[in-house]
Amino acid sequence: MFNHILVGVDGSEHSIKAAKMAGELARKISAESLHLVACYDAALQYSMMTEFNSILPMQDLTSRLISIAEDNLKLAIEEIGDLPIQITTETSEGTPAESILMVARKYDIDLIVMGTRGLGQLAGLLLGSQSQKVVAHADCPVLLVR
Repeated sequence: MFNHILVGVDGSEHSIKAAKMAGELARKISAESLHLVACYDAALQYSMMTEFNSILPMQDLTSRLISIAEDNLKLAIEEIGDLPIQITTETSEGTPAESILMVARKYDIDLIVMGTRGLGQLAGLLLGSQSQKVVAHADCPVLLVR
C-alpha cells in the first residue's frame, strides 16, 4: 500500500520525530523506498536579512542554507538508523510545502510524513502552515507527527 514514503526534514524536533516514524513504518510494512527532503528558501531568508540590515551575498547565503539542509538530512538518517530499503535524500530550493509536493510527484510517493511544526515559526505565521498546505495539495495520504 505505502511502497514509497517521503519525509520532510528541517532539523526541528517535530521533523526528527516524523523521520523516525517514517523509518519505523517503512520497516514494519516493508516499504520499497524512503525519500528524505530538506528544503531551503534563499529568497525568503535574503529578504528577511535585508530588512534587518544584515547583508550577506546571495551566493554565500545559498551555500550556507544548502549546507544546513544537508546537515538536517544527515541527522534524520542517523535517527532513522539502518533500513533494508533504498533511502534517497534531496535538497530542494523553495518553501517546505512546495518542495515536499514537488518531490512527492517526482517519485510517485504513496505517503508523505511530516512534523506538525518546523523551524519556520515566523514564516509560518506569515505564510500559513506548511503542513496544512501539503495536506491540502498532496496527491497521496499525509501523516502528520507531533
